[in-house]
Amino acid sequence: MQAGLTIALSKGRIFRDSLPLLAEAGVVPLDDPEKSRKLILRTNRPDVSLVVIRAADVPTYVEYGAADLGVAGKDVLMEHEGDGLYEPLDLQIARCRMMVAGRAGEEGAHPRRLRVATKYVRTARAFYAERGVQAEVIKLYGSMELAPLVGLADRIVDLVDTGNTLRANGLVPMDLIAPISSRLVVNKASMKMKHAAVKALTADLAAAVARRARGEGG
Repeated sequence: MQAGLTIALSKGRIFRDSLPLLAEAGVVPLDDPEKSRKLILRTNRPDVSLVVIRAADVPTYVEYGAADLGVAGKDVLMEHEGDGLYEPLDLQIARCRMMVAGRAGEEGAHPRRLRVATKYVRTARAFYAERGVQAEVIKLYGSMELAPLVGLADRIVDLVDTGNTLRANGLVPMDLIAPISSRLVVNKASMKMKHAAVKALTADLAAAVARRARGEGG
């Protein structure tokens, strides 16, 4: 591995929410990630670079050492099957909830065999297995709310923020699977080989999170 640190991030909400925390930790990208076509971004620190990838790929890049650290949503980490990373810090950003939802008026209905549509297949299967409910899980990549409306599924498992999209489509949240926020993840080998640098950056980020929680930052 190189002497410097590489941090994996994804474009969009997580990146925007991460920027103030990274800045407080002394890391500022030199290029605008939302406008630049570069996938590896230099920062004001010559020993730190950022790689911009799909959100779902962040844990894989970190696990296999292509990045030393990364910021990933807890929903992505729950789906990730590897074990080559640590999760030392809840950054308390990009918050939402992973919920089971279905058609309004069917909250108490219990079909003999539930059909559930979601992109969180592993998480949904584990959720229903723990409750002893027989569920057929169908993988979808988008427009989850459509599935119950056209009879494809009885329930969906998806992220819910305001709930406005559910309500607009006649759906209601039914069960909370997990509160979701973005977490700092660290490659296990990097934690050993670059211990001082990783611990220092983690401590700076933790301090920024704490200040924000006290209403002193952001």
